[in-house]
Amino acid sequence: MAKRITILQGHPEPRGHHFGQVLADAYTSGARVGGHEIKCIEVAKLDFPLLRSSEDFYQGPIPAGTPPAQEAIRWADHLVLFYPLWHGHFPALVHAFLEQTFRPGFAVESRKGQMPKKLFMGKMARIVVTMQMPAFVYRWYFHPHPEKNTLRFSGIGPIKETLIGRVEARNGANRERWLRKMHAFGREGW
Repeated sequence: MAKRITILQGHPEPRGHHFGQVLADAYTSGARVGGHEIKCIEVAKLDFPLLRSSEDFYQGPIPAGTPPAQEAIRWADHLVLFYPLWHGHFPALVHAFLEQTFRPGFAVESRKGQMPKKLFMGKMARIVVTMQMPAFVYRWYFHPHPEKNTLRFSGIGPIKETLIGRVEARNGANRERWLRKMHAFGREGW
């Protein structure tokens, strides 16, 4: 069954010269082979400020670059977030993007005296993280992923994760294996 997939490329480098972009391209290629519809958002190419107060989060204006990203997220059945691990965490730009896009009224509906209503029930996601360290060390030591909380809070689930460690290793076979895997994930829409 064909899906609508939005790819969120979260690498802060806007030129695209990184393995995360190559992985996202492999996923996109596979998704097209699988007959899925694709939209891509390159977070590094968007212009938005940091949120600096809860007032900004709840009542501040939505930056001009954010509504098209929100529409692509709303449109999708499945989200795929790619980002590199920096200092044991996702890049600040990804965090700022999630804060700006997953705001009340878009991701959740606030209801006075009640738990917020999750507006993205039925959507699925995959998070793909590239890193220098071995992936098992990251999983064991850092207890990932804080961005899952944002997605879950809005109702997205299940959320699958793909941790790709040792991306700078000399053996290029590891990279080729991951590119084939991303292509297969895209083809299957998962």
